[in-house]
Amino acid sequence: MRITGYRTLTTVQEWGRPVGDANGVYTDGIVPVPIVLVDTDEGITGVGLGSHVEVDALFAAIEGEDPRGVIALYDRMLRQTFKAGHAGARFGTIGALDTALWDIKAKAADEPLWRLLGGRDRRVPAYASGLDIELNDDELVAVYQRYAEHGLRAAKLKGGLDVDMDRHRLTLVEHVLTEAAHGMRPSLMLDANESWSRKQAVRHVAELERTLDLTWVEEPVRRWDAEGLAVVQRGIRASVAGGENLTGLEQYRPLLARGALDIVQTAAVYGVTHFVRVAALAHAHDLPVSPIGNTPIGLLHAATAVPNHIVSELQDLQPPAGLSVDLRIEEGAFVLGDTPGLGLRVDEDEIATSHRQLDAAPGGPNVRPEGAGRRLLAMDRNEPRHAPEPLSPRPANHVPRAPLHPDLPMTPLHDERT
Repeated sequence: MRITGYRTLTTVQEWGRPVGDANGVYTDGIVPVPIVLVDTDEGITGVGLGSHVEVDALFAAIEGEDPRGVIALYDRMLRQTFKAGHAGARFGTIGALDTALWDIKAKAADEPLWRLLGGRDRRVPAYASGLDIELNDDELVAVYQRYAEHGLRAAKLKGGLDVDMDRHRLTLVEHVLTEAAHGMRPSLMLDANESWSRKQAVRHVAELERTLDLTWVEEPVRRWDAEGLAVVQRGIRASVAGGENLTGLEQYRPLLARGALDIVQTAAVYGVTHFVRVAALAHAHDLPVSPIGNTPIGLLHAATAVPNHIVSELQDLQPPAGLSVDLRIEEGAFVLGDTPGLGLRVDEDEIATSHRQLDAAPGGPNVRPEGAGRRLLAMDRNEPRHAPEPLSPRPANHVPRAPLHPDLPMTPLHDERT
């Protein structure tokens, strides 16, 4: 079997509501989803979700090769970028091609990828993640009620701009999940998306922890700041999670050496081989690993075969337009099917004939705001954050405050648990 060519497509995830984080929001809820299809001379096509950046140059490293040698081909693609480096979107292209090769390998073996990789249990624990920073109270409750109906008892909210708002929203979701679980305490996580300085992170989370039990706080400071992440890790009770934007084991090593992470994450778009290698590195440090990303199908298969997987992110309950996936959400877990390969089918005709208009305006959660990490006051939610429309108003019962500067006094809250 030989690799003969590739094709690229772009579909969209249609959320039907605004989605985003502390850095910005897609107000129309339409997010692009790039796809890479790799063809072979035996008629088997592999599917990978990820970047198209420099795909011509990277495909040259695998063209004409046997796709079943996927691990060696992954390293060959890394070598192809030796001088320029493999960080950023280029690493996403490597990940998309890598995932497509794993899909081919499993299809050729007539097995689902989870079984080919050595997995035993097709169930992968999930947590809800609604990219929800723009939602008002009613919308937030409705979204997490839908997750709860699928048995999810853990949730990660976007936040980091206002400690009172974060407490309010986390408490709403806690009530939703607790009621659905008949009183069982849910797991709550907060994702700041690198929006804080070190001291801001400690003070913000410590304030939340007066009344809330947080399982983890994600990306509290910059992704590469090993010392800063370690400062936060020592200063709060919650675990510190990070790694979704790291590319290559060399970027993880200093963080793990400093004890900066409690939960090691990888992004779905960076591929199966990357995830397996990061999981092994984390396992050597006795740390759990957790994939993130929408439609993380390749990493779900791989998660069944690593000993230290803890939970995987579930974003939208529906796949991107033109894609169907052989899995279901049941009792708080992804349940993988028996379709050979990834179980991911692409309807190229539907994608080609659709006329979905992507917002070409700059901004959204992929652009770091100018003041991130150095705000003295809580950010006004009516202040534009790279979005063409104003954000939703605060709840009527919200009281403005001036938090988060390390030199300002903060009045302690009553701890209802004591």
